[in-house]
Amino acid sequence: MNTRLAKILLFLIVALSFFLRVYKVSSIPPALNWDETSIAYNAYSILKTGKDEWGQFMPLHFKSFGEYKLPAQIYASIPGIAIFGLNEIGVRITPVIYGVLTVLLLYFLLEEAFKIRPVSLMAAFLLAVSPWHIQLTRASFESSFALFWIVMAMWFLIKGLKKKRWLLVSMLPFAVSVYTYNSARVFTPLFLFFIAVLYREYFWKMKKWFLLSGILLFILLIPLAPFVLSGEAGARYKLVSITDEKGLVPRINERRGASTLPGIFPRLVHNKATYLSFYFAKNYLAHFTPNFLFIKGAGHKQHHVQGVGELYWIQAPFLLLGLYYLLKKRERSLKILLPWLFLAFVPVAMTNDSTPNALRTLIAVPVYQIFTALGVYYLFKKVKNRKKTYTVLGIAVVAFLVNFSIYLKDYYIEYPVKYSRDWQYGNKQVVEYIKDNQDKYDLITFTRHYGEPHVFTLFYLKYDPSEFQNSPNLDRFETYDWVRVLRFDKYYFPDLGDVGTQYQDVINANPGKKILFIGKPGDFPAYITKLKEIYFLNGEKAFEITQN
Repeated sequence: MNTRLAKILLFLIVALSFFLRVYKVSSIPPALNWDETSIAYNAYSILKTGKDEWGQFMPLHFKSFGEYKLPAQIYASIPGIAIFGLNEIGVRITPVIYGVLTVLLLYFLLEEAFKIRPVSLMAAFLLAVSPWHIQLTRASFESSFALFWIVMAMWFLIKGLKKKRWLLVSMLPFAVSVYTYNSARVFTPLFLFFIAVLYREYFWKMKKWFLLSGILLFILLIPLAPFVLSGEAGARYKLVSITDEKGLVPRINERRGASTLPGIFPRLVHNKATYLSFYFAKNYLAHFTPNFLFIKGAGHKQHHVQGVGELYWIQAPFLLLGLYYLLKKRERSLKILLPWLFLAFVPVAMTNDSTPNALRTLIAVPVYQIFTALGVYYLFKKVKNRKKTYTVLGIAVVAFLVNFSIYLKDYYIEYPVKYSRDWQYGNKQVVEYIKDNQDKYDLITFTRHYGEPHVFTLFYLKYDPSEFQNSPNLDRFETYDWVRVLRFDKYYFPDLGDVGTQYQDVINANPGKKILFIGKPGDFPAYITKLKEIYFLNGEKAFEITQN
Protein backbone atom coordinates (compact mmCIF):
# COMPACT_ATOMS: atom_id res chain seq x y z
CA MET A 1 0.00 0.00 0.00
CA ASN A 2 1.49 3.33 -1.02
CA THR A 3 2.03 6.11 1.50
CA ARG A 4 -0.48 8.54 0.00
CA LEU A 5 -3.33 6.03 0.09
CA ALA A 6 -2.40 5.00 3.64
CA LYS A 7 -2.52 8.64 4.79
CA ILE A 8 -5.95 9.15 3.18
CA LEU A 9 -7.34 6.02 4.79
CA LEU A 10 -5.85 6.92 8.16
CA PHE A 11 -7.39 10.38 7.93
CA LEU A 12 -10.81 8.86 7.15
CA ILE A 13 -10.48 6.43 10.06
CA VAL A 14 -9.58 9.23 12.47
CA ALA A 15 -12.45 11.36 11.13
CA LEU A 16 -14.89 8.47 11.59
CA SER A 17 -13.52 7.92 15.08
CA PHE A 18 -14.11 11.56 15.94
CA PHE A 19 -17.63 11.59 14.51
CA LEU A 20 -18.69 8.44 16.40
CA ARG A 21 -17.48 9.98 19.65
CA VAL A 22 -18.59 13.59 19.28
CA TYR A 23 -22.01 13.17 17.61
CA LYS A 24 -24.68 14.22 20.15
CA VAL A 25 -22.11 13.73 22.93
CA SER A 26 -23.84 16.30 25.13
CA SER A 27 -27.07 14.26 25.14
CA ILE A 28 -25.87 10.66 24.59
CA PRO A 29 -25.25 9.26 27.18
CA PRO A 30 -28.42 11.03 28.31
CA ALA A 31 -26.98 12.76 31.37
CA LEU A 32 -23.76 13.37 33.25
CA ASN A 33 -23.37 10.83 36.04
CA TRP A 34 -22.11 11.78 39.49
CA ASP A 35 -18.52 10.74 38.72
CA GLU A 36 -18.45 12.97 35.65
CA THR A 37 -19.85 15.93 37.57
CA SER A 38 -17.43 15.29 40.43
CA ILE A 39 -14.44 15.14 38.07
CA ALA A 40 -15.64 18.28 36.29
CA TYR A 41 -16.44 20.31 39.40
CA ASN A 42 -13.07 19.48 40.95
CA ALA A 43 -11.38 20.51 37.68
CA TYR A 44 -13.44 23.73 37.76
CA SER A 45 -12.46 24.27 41.39
CA ILE A 46 -8.76 23.83 40.56
CA LEU A 47 -9.16 26.22 37.61
CA LYS A 48 -10.79 28.90 39.76
CA THR A 49 -9.03 28.49 43.12
CA GLY A 50 -6.13 26.04 42.74
CA LYS A 51 -7.90 23.85 45.33
CA ASP A 52 -10.27 20.89 45.13
CA GLU A 53 -13.75 20.79 46.69
CA TRP A 54 -12.17 19.82 50.03
CA GLY A 55 -9.92 22.89 49.96
CA GLN A 56 -6.72 20.93 49.24
CA PHE A 57 -4.20 22.76 47.08
CA MET A 58 -3.36 20.92 43.82
CA PRO A 59 -3.82 17.45 45.30
CA LEU A 60 -2.47 14.20 43.85
CA HIS A 61 -5.55 12.39 45.13
CA PHE A 62 -9.02 13.92 45.17
CA LYS A 63 -11.07 12.75 48.14
CA SER A 64 -14.34 13.47 46.30
CA PHE A 65 -16.90 10.99 47.69
CA GLY A 66 -14.25 9.34 49.86
CA GLU A 67 -12.92 7.01 47.18
CA TYR A 68 -9.88 9.21 46.37
CA LYS A 69 -10.01 9.81 42.63
CA LEU A 70 -6.71 9.78 40.77
CA PRO A 71 -5.53 13.14 39.43
CA ALA A 72 -4.83 12.73 35.70
CA GLN A 73 -8.42 12.85 34.43
CA ILE A 74 -9.31 15.82 36.62
CA TYR A 75 -6.32 17.94 35.60
CA ALA A 76 -6.75 16.93 31.94
CA SER A 77 -10.38 18.13 32.09
CA ILE A 78 -9.39 21.69 32.97
CA PRO A 79 -8.70 22.93 29.38
CA GLY A 80 -12.04 21.67 28.04
CA ILE A 81 -13.93 23.30 30.91
CA ALA A 82 -11.93 26.53 30.53
CA ILE A 83 -12.80 26.70 26.82
CA PHE A 84 -16.39 25.37 26.70
CA GLY A 85 -17.54 26.03 30.25
CA LEU A 86 -18.94 23.87 33.04
CA ASN A 87 -21.38 21.92 30.89
CA GLU A 88 -21.73 18.58 29.07
CA ILE A 89 -19.49 19.41 26.13
CA GLY A 90 -16.88 20.98 28.43
CA VAL A 91 -16.74 17.71 30.39
CA ARG A 92 -16.90 15.22 27.53
CA ILE A 93 -14.72 16.89 24.90
CA THR A 94 -11.63 15.67 26.76
CA PRO A 95 -12.44 11.93 26.49
CA VAL A 96 -13.53 12.45 22.88
CA ILE A 97 -10.13 13.91 22.01
CA TYR A 98 -7.98 11.34 23.78
CA GLY A 99 -10.26 8.57 22.52
CA VAL A 100 -9.56 9.63 18.93
CA LEU A 101 -5.86 10.01 19.67
CA THR A 102 -5.79 6.45 21.04
CA VAL A 103 -6.95 5.22 17.62
CA LEU A 104 -4.10 7.14 15.99
CA LEU A 105 -1.57 5.85 18.52
CA LEU A 106 -2.62 2.26 17.85
CA TYR A 107 -1.83 2.78 14.17
CA PHE A 108 1.66 4.08 15.01
CA LEU A 109 2.22 1.23 17.47
CA LEU A 110 1.48 -1.41 14.82
CA GLU A 111 3.51 0.35 12.18
CA GLU A 112 6.44 0.07 14.57
CA ALA A 113 5.68 -3.53 15.57
CA PHE A 114 4.81 -5.15 12.22
CA LYS A 115 5.33 -2.57 9.46
CA ILE A 116 2.29 -3.96 7.61
CA ARG A 117 0.14 -0.95 6.75
CA PRO A 118 -3.10 -2.85 6.03
CA VAL A 119 -2.84 -4.43 9.51
CA SER A 120 -2.16 -1.05 11.14
CA LEU A 121 -5.11 0.55 9.34
CA MET A 122 -7.46 -2.35 10.04
CA ALA A 123 -6.67 -2.39 13.76
CA ALA A 124 -7.10 1.39 13.98
CA PHE A 125 -10.45 1.11 12.16
CA LEU A 126 -11.65 -1.65 14.47
CA LEU A 127 -10.78 0.45 17.54
CA ALA A 128 -12.50 3.46 15.96
CA VAL A 129 -15.78 1.52 15.64
CA SER A 130 -15.38 -0.61 18.79
CA PRO A 131 -18.54 -0.56 20.98
CA TRP A 132 -16.28 -1.13 23.99
CA HIS A 133 -14.12 1.89 23.25
CA ILE A 134 -16.85 4.22 21.93
CA GLN A 135 -18.94 3.74 25.07
CA LEU A 136 -16.10 4.69 27.39
CA THR A 137 -14.76 7.64 25.37
CA ARG A 138 -18.09 9.48 25.05
CA ALA A 139 -18.21 10.10 28.80
CA SER A 140 -15.57 11.06 31.34
CA PHE A 141 -14.25 7.65 32.40
CA GLU A 142 -10.73 7.44 33.83
CA SER A 143 -10.13 3.99 32.35
CA SER A 144 -10.18 5.28 28.77
CA PHE A 145 -7.59 7.93 29.66
CA ALA A 146 -5.38 5.24 31.21
CA LEU A 147 -5.68 3.27 27.96
CA PHE A 148 -4.47 6.30 26.00
CA TRP A 149 -1.27 6.43 28.05
CA ILE A 150 -0.76 2.67 27.95
CA VAL A 151 -1.04 2.51 24.14
CA MET A 152 1.44 5.38 23.91
CA ALA A 153 3.75 3.58 26.34
CA MET A 154 3.53 0.34 24.33
CA TRP A 155 4.48 2.22 21.16
CA PHE A 156 7.52 3.75 22.84
CA LEU A 157 8.42 0.42 24.44
CA ILE A 158 8.49 -1.35 21.07
CA LYS A 159 10.62 1.49 19.69
CA GLY A 160 12.84 1.05 22.76
CA LEU A 161 13.54 -2.56 21.82
CA LYS A 162 15.23 -1.15 18.71
CA LYS A 163 16.51 2.23 19.84
CA LYS A 164 17.55 2.30 23.50
CA ARG A 165 16.59 5.86 24.37
CA TRP A 166 12.91 5.13 23.65
CA LEU A 167 12.87 2.64 26.50
CA LEU A 168 13.55 5.57 28.81
CA VAL A 169 10.83 7.66 27.12
CA SER A 170 8.28 4.85 27.52
CA MET A 171 8.49 5.15 31.31
CA LEU A 172 6.79 8.56 31.16
CA PRO A 173 3.40 7.38 29.82
CA PHE A 174 3.62 4.18 31.87
CA ALA A 175 4.00 6.35 34.97
CA VAL A 176 1.15 8.67 33.97
CA SER A 177 -1.15 5.64 33.54
CA VAL A 178 -0.59 4.85 37.23
CA TYR A 179 -1.88 8.34 38.10
CA THR A 180 -4.95 7.85 35.91
CA TYR A 181 -6.92 4.75 36.90
CA ASN A 182 -6.77 2.11 39.62
CA SER A 183 -6.65 -0.85 37.20
CA ALA A 184 -3.50 0.63 35.68
CA ARG A 185 -1.93 0.71 39.15
CA VAL A 186 -2.03 -3.08 39.10
CA PHE A 187 -1.56 -3.67 35.38
CA THR A 188 1.43 -1.39 34.73
CA PRO A 189 3.87 -2.76 37.34
CA LEU A 190 2.82 -6.35 36.61
CA PHE A 191 3.27 -5.85 32.88
CA LEU A 192 6.68 -4.21 33.25
CA PHE A 193 7.79 -7.04 35.53
CA PHE A 194 6.81 -9.64 32.94
CA ILE A 195 8.49 -7.68 30.15
CA ALA A 196 11.69 -7.47 32.20
CA VAL A 197 11.61 -11.26 32.66
CA LEU A 198 10.69 -12.14 29.08
CA TYR A 199 13.28 -9.78 27.59
CA ARG A 200 15.90 -10.33 30.29
CA GLU A 201 18.65 -11.32 27.82
CA TYR A 202 18.05 -8.21 25.75
CA PHE A 203 17.90 -5.94 28.77
CA TRP A 204 21.10 -7.47 30.16
CA LYS A 205 22.91 -6.34 27.02
CA MET A 206 21.65 -2.80 27.51
CA LYS A 207 21.58 -2.81 31.30
CA LYS A 208 22.54 0.87 31.57
CA TRP A 209 19.36 1.95 29.76
CA PHE A 210 17.31 -0.63 31.59
CA LEU A 211 18.62 0.63 34.94
CA LEU A 212 18.04 4.27 33.98
CA SER A 213 14.48 3.44 32.94
CA GLY A 214 13.80 1.74 36.27
CA ILE A 215 15.24 4.69 38.19
CA LEU A 216 13.14 7.16 36.17
CA LEU A 217 9.96 5.18 36.79
CA PHE A 218 10.75 4.98 40.50
CA ILE A 219 11.31 8.75 40.69
CA LEU A 220 8.08 9.48 38.83
CA LEU A 221 6.11 7.32 41.25
CA ILE A 222 7.68 8.72 44.46
CA PRO A 223 4.82 11.26 44.93
CA LEU A 224 2.48 8.31 45.48
CA ALA A 225 4.42 7.09 48.52
CA PRO A 226 2.82 9.36 51.18
CA PHE A 227 -0.65 8.38 50.02
CA VAL A 228 0.16 4.66 49.98
CA LEU A 229 1.81 4.81 53.41
CA SER A 230 -1.04 6.83 54.90
CA GLY A 231 -3.46 3.93 54.58
CA GLU A 232 -5.90 5.94 52.48
CA ALA A 233 -4.78 4.03 49.38
CA GLY A 234 -7.05 1.18 50.37
CA ALA A 235 -10.18 3.35 50.51
CA ARG A 236 -11.34 2.54 47.00
CA TYR A 237 -10.09 -1.06 47.14
CA LYS A 238 -12.11 -1.71 50.29
CA LEU A 239 -15.29 -0.87 48.38
CA VAL A 240 -14.82 -3.54 45.74
CA SER A 241 -12.26 -6.10 46.93
CA ILE A 242 -13.01 -9.82 47.21
CA THR A 243 -10.97 -9.68 50.43
CA ASP A 244 -13.53 -7.40 52.10
CA GLU A 245 -13.60 -8.71 55.67
CA LYS A 246 -17.22 -7.65 56.32
CA GLY A 247 -18.48 -9.97 53.62
CA LEU A 248 -15.69 -12.51 53.32
CA VAL A 249 -15.79 -14.14 56.76
CA PRO A 250 -19.61 -14.51 56.92
CA ARG A 251 -19.65 -16.08 53.45
CA ILE A 252 -16.98 -18.60 54.43
CA ASN A 253 -18.77 -19.44 57.70
CA GLU A 254 -22.04 -19.87 55.81
CA ARG A 255 -20.43 -22.38 53.45
CA ARG A 256 -18.84 -24.28 56.34
CA GLY A 257 -22.19 -24.47 58.11
CA ALA A 258 -23.92 -25.79 54.99
CA SER A 259 -21.21 -28.36 54.28
CA THR A 260 -21.96 -32.08 54.78
CA LEU A 261 -18.27 -33.02 54.84
CA PRO A 262 -17.05 -34.77 58.02
CA GLY A 263 -14.47 -33.63 60.60
CA ILE A 264 -12.04 -30.92 59.64
CA PHE A 265 -12.82 -31.10 55.92
CA PRO A 266 -15.23 -28.11 55.92
CA ARG A 267 -12.35 -25.95 57.22
CA LEU A 268 -9.95 -27.38 54.65
CA VAL A 269 -12.37 -26.80 51.79
CA HIS A 270 -13.93 -23.51 52.92
CA ASN A 271 -11.27 -20.99 53.99
CA LYS A 272 -9.81 -17.70 52.83
CA ALA A 273 -7.27 -19.30 50.49
CA THR A 274 -9.77 -21.51 48.67
CA TYR A 275 -12.47 -18.84 48.62
CA LEU A 276 -10.21 -16.13 47.21
CA SER A 277 -8.64 -18.50 44.68
CA PHE A 278 -12.04 -19.66 43.46
CA TYR A 279 -13.50 -16.18 43.09
CA PHE A 280 -10.35 -14.77 41.50
CA ALA A 281 -10.43 -17.55 38.87
CA LYS A 282 -14.19 -17.18 38.39
CA ASN A 283 -13.98 -13.41 37.92
CA TYR A 284 -10.96 -13.69 35.65
CA LEU A 285 -12.36 -16.36 33.32
CA ALA A 286 -15.72 -14.58 33.03
CA HIS A 287 -14.03 -12.09 30.71
CA PHE A 288 -13.14 -14.72 28.13
CA THR A 289 -16.63 -16.08 27.59
CA PRO A 290 -18.44 -15.67 24.24
CA ASN A 291 -21.32 -14.12 26.18
CA PHE A 292 -19.16 -11.23 27.36
CA LEU A 293 -17.05 -10.79 24.24
CA PHE A 294 -19.52 -11.35 21.41
CA ILE A 295 -23.14 -11.72 22.56
CA LYS A 296 -24.29 -9.61 25.54
CA GLY A 297 -21.26 -7.74 26.87
CA ALA A 298 -21.00 -6.33 30.39
CA GLY A 299 -24.01 -5.98 32.65
CA HIS A 300 -23.27 -2.50 34.00
CA LYS A 301 -25.59 -0.23 32.03
CA GLN A 302 -23.34 2.83 32.10
CA HIS A 303 -20.42 0.85 30.72
CA HIS A 304 -22.04 -0.90 27.79
CA VAL A 305 -25.03 -1.03 25.46
CA GLN A 306 -27.01 -4.01 26.68
CA GLY A 307 -27.47 -7.02 24.40
CA VAL A 308 -24.45 -6.30 22.20
CA GLY A 309 -21.04 -7.92 22.66
CA GLU A 310 -17.97 -5.94 23.65
CA LEU A 311 -16.59 -7.02 20.27
CA TYR A 312 -18.49 -7.57 17.03
CA TRP A 313 -19.28 -11.28 16.70
CA ILE A 314 -17.85 -11.30 13.16
CA GLN A 315 -14.44 -10.60 14.73
CA ALA A 316 -14.35 -13.99 16.46
CA PRO A 317 -12.98 -16.18 13.62
CA PHE A 318 -10.45 -13.55 12.50
CA LEU A 319 -9.34 -12.96 16.08
CA LEU A 320 -8.52 -16.65 16.50
CA LEU A 321 -6.90 -16.73 13.06
CA GLY A 322 -4.67 -13.78 13.99
CA LEU A 323 -3.59 -15.42 17.23
CA TYR A 324 -2.85 -18.65 15.36
CA TYR A 325 -0.79 -16.68 12.84
CA LEU A 326 1.38 -15.13 15.56
CA LEU A 327 1.83 -18.44 17.38
CA LYS A 328 2.76 -20.22 14.17
CA LYS A 329 5.36 -17.59 13.34
CA ARG A 330 6.60 -17.55 16.93
CA GLU A 331 6.30 -13.82 16.58
CA ARG A 332 8.34 -11.93 19.17
CA SER A 333 5.52 -9.43 19.61
CA LEU A 334 3.58 -12.11 21.54
CA LYS A 335 5.92 -11.41 24.44
CA ILE A 336 4.17 -8.04 24.65
CA LEU A 337 0.69 -8.81 23.32
CA LEU A 338 -0.08 -11.86 25.47
CA PRO A 339 1.01 -10.28 28.80
CA TRP A 340 -0.89 -7.15 27.74
CA LEU A 341 -4.06 -9.20 27.17
CA PHE A 342 -3.90 -11.62 30.08
CA LEU A 343 -2.73 -9.14 32.73
CA ALA A 344 -5.46 -6.65 31.80
CA PHE A 345 -8.00 -8.86 33.58
CA VAL A 346 -6.05 -9.33 36.82
CA PRO A 347 -7.23 -6.10 38.54
CA VAL A 348 -10.93 -6.80 37.97
CA ALA A 349 -10.54 -10.42 39.10
CA MET A 350 -9.61 -9.02 42.52
CA THR A 351 -12.98 -7.26 42.88
CA ASN A 352 -16.39 -8.47 43.99
CA ASP A 353 -18.77 -6.36 41.92
CA SER A 354 -19.92 -6.03 38.31
CA THR A 355 -18.09 -9.02 36.85
CA PRO A 356 -17.51 -9.27 33.96
CA ASN A 357 -16.63 -5.59 33.83
CA ALA A 358 -16.03 -3.53 30.69
CA LEU A 359 -14.71 -0.42 32.44
CA ARG A 360 -11.91 -2.01 34.43
CA THR A 361 -10.78 -4.20 31.52
CA LEU A 362 -10.68 -1.58 28.76
CA ILE A 363 -6.88 -1.95 28.70
CA ALA A 364 -7.34 -5.24 26.78
CA VAL A 365 -9.34 -3.73 23.90
CA PRO A 366 -6.47 -2.89 21.49
CA VAL A 367 -5.09 -6.43 21.66
CA TYR A 368 -8.36 -7.87 20.36
CA GLN A 369 -8.32 -5.41 17.46
CA ILE A 370 -4.69 -6.31 16.67
CA PHE A 371 -5.43 -10.04 16.59
CA THR A 372 -8.48 -9.45 14.37
CA ALA A 373 -6.53 -7.32 11.89
CA LEU A 374 -3.76 -9.90 11.74
CA GLY A 375 -6.36 -12.60 11.11
CA VAL A 376 -7.69 -10.74 8.06
CA TYR A 377 -4.13 -10.26 6.83
CA TYR A 378 -3.33 -13.95 7.34
CA LEU A 379 -6.41 -14.96 5.34
CA PHE A 380 -5.17 -12.88 2.40
CA LYS A 381 -1.69 -14.27 2.73
CA LYS A 382 -2.63 -17.92 3.23
CA VAL A 383 -5.47 -18.45 0.75
CA LYS A 384 -4.07 -18.28 -2.77
CA ASN A 385 -7.47 -18.42 -4.47
CA ARG A 386 -8.36 -14.74 -4.52
CA LYS A 387 -11.97 -15.41 -5.53
CA LYS A 388 -12.53 -17.45 -2.36
CA THR A 389 -10.72 -14.87 -0.25
CA TYR A 390 -12.81 -11.98 -1.55
CA THR A 391 -15.99 -14.04 -1.12
CA VAL A 392 -15.17 -14.71 2.53
CA LEU A 393 -14.23 -11.10 3.15
CA GLY A 394 -17.32 -9.88 1.31
CA ILE A 395 -19.53 -11.97 3.56
CA ALA A 396 -17.59 -10.72 6.58
CA VAL A 397 -18.03 -7.08 5.52
CA VAL A 398 -21.79 -7.53 5.05
CA ALA A 399 -22.04 -9.27 8.44
CA PHE A 400 -20.01 -6.47 10.04
CA LEU A 401 -22.25 -3.78 8.53
CA VAL A 402 -25.32 -5.55 9.88
CA ASN A 403 -23.68 -5.90 13.31
CA PHE A 404 -22.50 -2.28 13.23
CA SER A 405 -25.93 -0.98 12.17
CA ILE A 406 -27.62 -2.82 15.01
CA TYR A 407 -25.13 -1.34 17.46
CA LEU A 408 -25.60 2.22 16.13
CA LYS A 409 -29.40 1.94 16.40
CA ASP A 410 -29.15 0.51 19.90
CA TYR A 411 -26.69 3.13 21.13
CA TYR A 412 -27.88 6.36 19.50
CA ILE A 413 -31.64 5.71 19.52
CA GLU A 414 -32.71 3.12 22.09
CA TYR A 415 -30.00 3.31 24.77
CA PRO A 416 -30.65 6.89 25.98
CA VAL A 417 -34.35 6.18 26.43
CA LYS A 418 -34.01 2.81 28.14
CA TYR A 419 -31.19 3.72 30.52
CA SER A 420 -31.60 7.42 31.37
CA ARG A 421 -32.28 6.45 35.00
CA ASP A 422 -28.93 4.63 35.16
CA TRP A 423 -27.23 7.86 34.07
CA GLN A 424 -28.94 9.88 36.85
CA TYR A 425 -31.12 11.72 34.35
CA GLY A 426 -33.32 14.40 35.88
CA ASN A 427 -30.79 16.00 38.21
CA LYS A 428 -29.97 18.66 35.62
CA GLN A 429 -33.66 19.48 35.16
CA VAL A 430 -34.11 19.71 38.94
CA VAL A 431 -31.19 22.10 39.37
CA GLU A 432 -32.38 24.24 36.45
CA TYR A 433 -35.69 24.61 38.29
CA ILE A 434 -33.83 25.44 41.50
CA LYS A 435 -31.78 28.07 39.67
CA ASP A 436 -34.88 29.79 38.31
CA ASN A 437 -36.82 29.73 41.59
CA GLN A 438 -34.39 29.59 44.51
CA ASP A 439 -34.71 33.28 45.41
CA LYS A 440 -38.30 32.61 46.55
CA TYR A 441 -37.21 30.13 49.23
CA ASP A 442 -35.29 30.10 52.50
CA LEU A 443 -34.37 26.41 52.26
CA ILE A 444 -34.06 23.98 49.35
CA THR A 445 -34.44 20.31 50.24
CA PHE A 446 -33.23 17.91 47.55
CA THR A 447 -33.49 14.14 48.12
CA ARG A 448 -30.33 12.05 47.96
CA HIS A 449 -32.35 8.93 47.16
CA TYR A 450 -30.78 8.64 43.69
CA GLY A 451 -27.22 9.44 44.69
CA GLU A 452 -25.17 12.56 45.26
CA PRO A 453 -27.45 15.58 44.67
CA HIS A 454 -24.96 18.06 46.10
CA VAL A 455 -22.50 17.53 43.26
CA PHE A 456 -25.20 18.08 40.63
CA THR A 457 -26.26 21.22 42.50
CA LEU A 458 -22.70 22.55 42.54
CA PHE A 459 -22.13 21.67 38.90
CA TYR A 460 -25.30 22.98 37.27
CA LEU A 461 -25.44 26.12 39.44
CA LYS A 462 -21.76 26.70 38.61
CA TYR A 463 -21.46 27.38 42.32
CA ASP A 464 -18.38 29.41 43.25
CA PRO A 465 -15.81 26.84 44.51
CA SER A 466 -14.29 29.24 47.04
CA GLU A 467 -17.73 29.87 48.55
CA PHE A 468 -18.38 26.14 48.76
CA GLN A 469 -14.99 25.43 50.35
CA ASN A 470 -15.60 28.11 52.98
CA SER A 471 -19.34 27.66 53.47
CA PRO A 472 -19.94 28.11 57.23
CA ASN A 473 -22.69 25.50 57.30
CA LEU A 474 -21.01 22.93 55.06
CA ASP A 475 -21.90 19.61 56.66
CA ARG A 476 -20.29 16.36 55.49
CA PHE A 477 -20.71 12.98 57.10
CA GLU A 478 -18.86 9.75 56.49
CA THR A 479 -20.39 6.30 56.34
CA TYR A 480 -18.38 3.06 56.24
CA ASP A 481 -17.36 3.48 52.63
CA TRP A 482 -18.56 6.88 51.43
CA VAL A 483 -18.64 10.61 52.17
CA ARG A 484 -21.88 12.52 51.74
CA VAL A 485 -22.67 16.23 51.85
CA LEU A 486 -25.74 16.83 54.01
CA ARG A 487 -25.94 20.59 53.50
CA PHE A 488 -24.22 23.77 52.36
CA ASP A 489 -25.50 27.32 51.97
CA LYS A 490 -29.32 26.96 51.92
CA TYR A 491 -29.26 23.54 50.23
CA TYR A 492 -30.18 20.47 52.29
CA PHE A 493 -29.79 16.88 51.03
CA PRO A 494 -31.60 14.32 53.22
CA ASP A 495 -33.29 11.12 52.13
CA LEU A 496 -36.92 12.21 52.36
CA GLY A 497 -37.95 8.58 52.80
CA ASP A 498 -36.10 8.23 56.12
CA VAL A 499 -37.74 8.67 59.49
CA GLY A 500 -36.79 12.08 60.87
CA THR A 501 -36.11 13.69 57.51
CA GLN A 502 -39.51 13.29 55.86
CA TYR A 503 -41.56 16.16 54.44
CA GLN A 504 -43.29 17.14 57.68
CA ASP A 505 -40.16 16.55 59.76
CA VAL A 506 -38.26 19.10 57.67
CA ILE A 507 -41.08 21.63 58.02
CA ASN A 508 -41.21 21.13 61.79
CA ALA A 509 -37.44 21.55 62.08
CA ASN A 510 -37.52 24.83 60.14
CA PRO A 511 -40.46 26.86 61.52
CA GLY A 512 -41.30 30.00 59.60
CA LYS A 513 -39.16 29.10 56.60
CA LYS A 514 -40.45 28.79 53.07
CA ILE A 515 -39.07 25.51 51.75
CA LEU A 516 -38.75 24.08 48.25
CA PHE A 517 -38.87 20.27 48.21
CA ILE A 518 -37.48 17.94 45.54
CA GLY A 519 -38.26 14.27 46.17
CA LYS A 520 -38.91 10.96 44.49
CA PRO A 521 -42.45 9.75 43.80
CA GLY A 522 -44.12 8.85 47.11
CA ASP A 523 -42.09 11.24 49.28
CA PHE A 524 -44.98 13.70 49.68
CA PRO A 525 -48.56 13.33 50.92
CA ALA A 526 -51.03 12.73 48.09
CA TYR A 527 -52.93 15.97 48.81
CA ILE A 528 -49.83 18.14 48.26
CA THR A 529 -49.90 20.13 45.01
CA LYS A 530 -46.89 19.44 42.81
CA LEU A 531 -45.17 22.45 41.26
CA LYS A 532 -43.40 20.30 38.68
CA GLU A 533 -42.80 16.66 37.81
CA ILE A 534 -39.69 15.40 36.05
CA TYR A 535 -39.63 12.14 34.11
CA PHE A 536 -36.96 9.76 32.93
CA LEU A 537 -36.80 9.46 29.14
CA ASN A 538 -38.76 6.18 29.24
CA GLY A 539 -41.75 8.00 30.75
CA GLU A 540 -41.23 6.84 34.33
CA LYS A 541 -41.50 9.59 36.93
CA ALA A 542 -38.17 10.60 38.46
CA PHE A 543 -38.78 13.65 40.69
CA GLU A 544 -41.63 15.62 42.19
CA ILE A 545 -41.17 19.24 43.19
CA THR A 546 -43.37 20.96 45.77
CA GLN A 547 -43.27 23.47 48.64
CA ASN A 548 -44.63 23.90 52.15
